[in-house]
Amino acid sequence: MESYLNKEDLAKFNAGIIGEDAGEMWDKFMEYYGTVFAEGALTTREKSLIALAVAHTVQCPYCIDAYTNASLGHGCDQDQIMEAIHVSAAIKAGATLAFGVQSKNISDSLTMK
Repeated sequence: MESYLNKEDLAKFNAGIIGEDAGEMWDKFMEYYGTVFAEGALTTREKSLIALAVAHTVQCPYCIDAYTNASLGHGCDQDQIMEAIHVSAAIKAGATLAFGVQSKNISDSLTMK
Protein backbone atom coordinates (compact mmCIF):
# COMPACT_ATOMS: atom_id res chain seq x y z
CA MET A 1 0.00 0.00 0.00
CA GLU A 2 1.48 3.32 -1.07
CA SER A 3 -0.61 5.39 1.29
CA TYR A 4 -3.15 4.96 4.03
CA LEU A 5 -5.23 7.65 2.35
CA ASN A 6 -6.72 6.86 -1.04
CA LYS A 7 -8.94 9.31 -2.87
CA GLU A 8 -11.07 6.37 -4.00
CA ASP A 9 -11.99 5.68 -0.37
CA LEU A 10 -14.03 8.89 -0.19
CA ALA A 11 -16.26 7.56 -2.97
CA LYS A 12 -16.54 4.23 -1.15
CA PHE A 13 -17.59 6.05 2.02
CA ASN A 14 -20.16 8.10 0.09
CA ALA A 15 -21.49 4.89 -1.46
CA GLY A 16 -22.16 3.49 2.00
CA ILE A 17 -19.52 0.73 1.96
CA ILE A 18 -18.82 1.41 5.64
CA GLY A 19 -22.44 0.54 6.41
CA GLU A 20 -22.26 -2.98 5.00
CA ASP A 21 -21.46 -4.49 8.38
CA ALA A 22 -23.58 -2.21 10.54
CA GLY A 23 -26.46 -1.15 8.33
CA GLU A 24 -28.81 0.09 11.01
CA MET A 25 -26.17 2.34 12.59
CA TRP A 26 -25.10 3.59 9.15
CA ASP A 27 -28.70 4.43 8.26
CA LYS A 28 -29.14 6.34 11.53
CA PHE A 29 -25.88 8.20 10.97
CA MET A 30 -26.92 9.15 7.44
CA GLU A 31 -30.32 10.32 8.66
CA TYR A 32 -28.65 12.49 11.31
CA TYR A 33 -26.02 13.72 8.86
CA GLY A 34 -28.66 14.67 6.33
CA THR A 35 -30.65 16.55 8.95
CA VAL A 36 -27.58 18.43 10.16
CA PHE A 37 -26.62 19.59 6.67
CA ALA A 38 -30.14 20.51 5.54
CA GLU A 39 -31.01 24.16 5.13
CA GLY A 40 -32.00 25.59 8.51
CA ALA A 41 -30.98 28.56 10.61
CA LEU A 42 -27.71 28.32 8.68
CA THR A 43 -27.58 28.01 4.92
CA THR A 44 -26.07 24.93 3.31
CA ARG A 45 -23.30 27.24 2.09
CA GLU A 46 -22.49 28.36 5.65
CA LYS A 47 -22.60 24.77 6.89
CA SER A 48 -20.24 23.74 4.12
CA LEU A 49 -17.69 26.38 5.17
CA ILE A 50 -18.01 25.35 8.81
CA ALA A 51 -17.49 21.72 7.84
CA LEU A 52 -14.44 22.66 5.79
CA ALA A 53 -12.93 24.58 8.70
CA VAL A 54 -13.57 21.70 11.10
CA ALA A 55 -12.14 19.25 8.55
CA HIS A 56 -8.87 21.16 8.65
CA THR A 57 -8.91 21.25 12.44
CA VAL A 58 -9.39 17.48 12.73
CA GLN A 59 -7.06 16.99 9.75
CA CYS A 60 -9.33 14.69 7.74
CA PRO A 61 -8.13 14.66 4.13
CA TYR A 62 -11.36 13.02 2.96
CA CYS A 63 -13.45 15.74 4.60
CA ILE A 64 -11.13 18.46 3.25
CA ASP A 65 -11.64 17.04 -0.25
CA ALA A 66 -15.41 16.71 0.14
CA TYR A 67 -16.04 20.09 1.75
CA THR A 68 -13.66 22.04 -0.49
CA ASN A 69 -15.70 20.74 -3.41
CA ALA A 70 -18.98 21.37 -1.57
CA SER A 71 -17.96 24.93 -0.65
CA LEU A 72 -16.96 25.68 -4.22
CA GLY A 73 -20.24 24.15 -5.38
CA HIS A 74 -22.14 26.47 -3.05
CA GLY A 75 -20.45 29.49 -4.62
CA CYS A 76 -17.63 30.10 -2.15
CA ASP A 77 -14.44 31.52 -3.56
CA GLN A 78 -10.85 30.77 -2.55
CA ASP A 79 -10.64 33.86 -0.32
CA GLN A 80 -13.67 32.70 1.69
CA ILE A 81 -12.30 29.15 1.91
CA MET A 82 -8.92 30.35 3.17
CA GLU A 83 -10.52 32.71 5.66
CA ALA A 84 -12.56 29.82 7.09
CA ILE A 85 -9.39 27.73 7.34
CA HIS A 86 -7.59 30.55 9.14
CA VAL A 87 -10.49 30.89 11.59
CA SER A 88 -10.18 27.20 12.43
CA ALA A 89 -6.40 27.52 12.78
CA ALA A 90 -6.77 30.47 15.15
CA ILE A 91 -9.27 28.60 17.32
CA LYS A 92 -7.02 25.52 17.42
CA ALA A 93 -4.00 27.66 18.34
CA GLY A 94 -5.97 29.54 20.99
CA ALA A 95 -7.23 26.31 22.51
CA THR A 96 -3.69 24.95 22.63
CA LEU A 97 -2.50 28.09 24.40
CA ALA A 98 -5.46 28.04 26.79
CA PHE A 99 -4.47 24.54 27.87
CA GLY A 100 -1.06 26.04 28.67
CA VAL A 101 -2.70 27.43 31.82
CA GLN A 102 -2.96 23.85 33.08
CA SER A 103 0.79 23.36 32.63
CA LYS A 104 1.50 26.70 34.29
CA ASN A 105 -0.72 25.78 37.25
CA ILE A 106 1.22 22.54 37.76
CA SER A 107 4.56 24.28 37.36
CA ASP A 108 3.58 27.06 39.76
CA SER A 109 2.33 24.58 42.36
CA LEU A 110 5.59 22.66 42.28
CA THR A 111 7.89 25.68 42.33
CA MET A 112 5.97 27.65 45.00
CA LYS A 113 6.94 25.23 47.75
